[in-house]
Amino acid sequence: MNQGVIVAALRKLGASVVITSGAGNGLSDLLVGWLGETYLLEVKDEAKVPSAKTLTPAERQFVESWRGRPVAVVESVEQALAALGIAR
Repeated sequence: MNQGVIVAALRKLGASVVITSGAGNGLSDLLVGWLGETYLLEVKDEAKVPSAKTLTPAERQFVESWRGRPVAVVESVEQALAALGIAR
């Protein structure tokens, strides 16, 4: 799964990363701290078929009800970095 690769890349850059994918209730997969900001990332596997990349109903409800910084849906390290405003 690409989540481990994304987590490793973010930590290598110095970001704080908490894996929350097992928490349930639609909570996003990663809680990321970067330069004083907090980001929520929902990781989808780029290798899976398109239907497996869509948000589940619980994920969609969480994303739509979250009042903080928008949740970013990412499939790669590059997308995760872009969500944090890091250009490569």
